[in-house]
Amino acid sequence: MPPPILETRELHFTWPGAARAAALCDAQRLRALDGVSLALRPGARLALLGANGSGKTTLLLHLNGTLSPGSGLVLHDGAPLDRSRRGLLALRQHVALVFQDPDDQLFAGTLAQDVSYGPLNLGLDPAAAARRVAEALAATGLENLGELPLHMLSHGQRKRAALAGALALRPRALLLDEPTAGLDPEGVSTLLAHLDRLNAQGMAILFSTHHLALARAWAGEVAIMSAGRILAAGAPAPLLSDAPLLQAARLHLTLPPRRRPA
Repeated sequence: MPPPILETRELHFTWPGAARAAALCDAQRLRALDGVSLALRPGARLALLGANGSGKTTLLLHLNGTLSPGSGLVLHDGAPLDRSRRGLLALRQHVALVFQDPDDQLFAGTLAQDVSYGPLNLGLDPAAAARRVAEALAATGLENLGELPLHMLSHGQRKRAALAGALALRPRALLLDEPTAGLDPEGVSTLLAHLDRLNAQGMAILFSTHHLALARAWAGEVAIMSAGRILAAGAPAPLLSDAPLLQAARLHLTLPPRRRPA
């Protein structure tokens, strides 16, 4: 089995200000991460499952070096993460994070300008950066929209634009936070087709979601989170058929019945 690209060992994290709030409520609930150990290996298709507030986004922000753990380790290619400016720049050439809301990630005037930001920031010359932009836009089906202002793109197109910006870095691992949020069925199918192609080329993909059907259909392995902990990890079929486990994680195979007004 190949060594992990990314790994966490007994990761703990509490948001600043939680100590003061702990006097007013259960301190356990304020721990965003509580002993999380997880590995992302080359070529993986890993779904991180959990209800809102389970710690999924916080974990992703540790994996790309945005947040520093209170205790525990984040490892990149087997070595503790170098949190210097140079170390984080090197990490983000190999590990790209796509946020749930594309508007948290997109900022430039046009789509092509936005996608070019990462390659230019790596020090590539304009011609090399332009080749990366063309490659990333083609990979996400946006090759004819590069000159459009970002505000003219639909929500689904902006989601793919954020993905294109990540792909322009040519990462080995792609982290996606709720990638299907806000997409219609066609948009979901389009996105998953792009992810299929990237994974077939060897890219490791980790995405967070609370949709069990999506994880069952696409992931090769799942990790189920609740209250900042990994409750279980492994093959999708047995874990996603474990009703007590899913109930403990506040995940549901179907929507609960709605009560009629009295």
